[in-house]
Amino acid sequence: MDYDIVIIGAGTAGLTASIYAARAGKKVLILENEGIGGQIATSPKVENYPGFLEISGMEFSDKLYEQADALGVTLELDKAEKITDNGEYKTVKTEYGEYSCKAVIIATGVKHRHLGIDAEERYMGRGVSYCAVCDGAFYKGQTVAVVGGGNSAVQSAIMLSNICEKVYLIHRRDTFRCENKLSEEVKSISNIELVLDSVIKDLEGEGKLSAIIVENKAGETKKIEAAGLFVLVGQIPENSTFADTISLDESGYIIAGEDCKTNMDGVFAAGDCRTKAIRQLTTAASDGSVAALAACNL
Repeated sequence: MDYDIVIIGAGTAGLTASIYAARAGKKVLILENEGIGGQIATSPKVENYPGFLEISGMEFSDKLYEQADALGVTLELDKAEKITDNGEYKTVKTEYGEYSCKAVIIATGVKHRHLGIDAEERYMGRGVSYCAVCDGAFYKGQTVAVVGGGNSAVQSAIMLSNICEKVYLIHRRDTFRCENKLSEEVKSISNIELVLDSVIKDLEGEGKLSAIIVENKAGETKKIEAAGLFVLVGQIPENSTFADTISLDESGYIIAGEDCKTNMDGVFAAGDCRTKAIRQLTTAASDGSVAALAACNL
């Protein structure tokens, strides 16, 4: 075999898995087709990871990679395209070759669904966020907006209402897609203003976000003054490549419990790409350690 364990994805879950596996004396390969660190690498500030009062997402990712590299983990910038079960070993076919191994850990993460407007990328990390739990505290006492109509968006608006002066909840329909209980709760909170039947057309601000331009069904536009915008219109798991061999749920997440085991023996799923209730740095790191130790015990 080429490696004991092949890990697909170099985000928090994948890098943590590589550290645990390498410390157990295993020969480990990480395959990453974009950039080291995953989504957190683009975050300007992380304050909710134990042990760090404050650290940038890039520095956090770099420290994880440096630790893995020091332990002898191999990283290849290559895209995994298929996993084949050969009984005692697996084969991971990539864009540029293939690798045999005893176990595979899929840690491909998710991508946040974006609004698709030009200004969104310009204000990313400068007022635009995709995680209220991660970044909400930065806007204490300020006015913010949340866009989305599902459970995550409505729950985030409710949470933000406890720390922000005012929260606008923007949704393209006139009713929410969340649970009825959440819908009723959000309507009862005095500092949450609903902006329904509306879509975001543009963002404004000098260097950082200061205003959101929305348009309703009648074509009328409105400017909302806000320091932050939380985009919560869904996530896209990066698992379609494995759909022919690994069981996915209806949303495309890999079906795997807290033991991180998939339907294929010797293949594990760690981090945001698997079915789970909470997707945070801490749970990604937890998955990475669980999956690695399980893979080491094969």
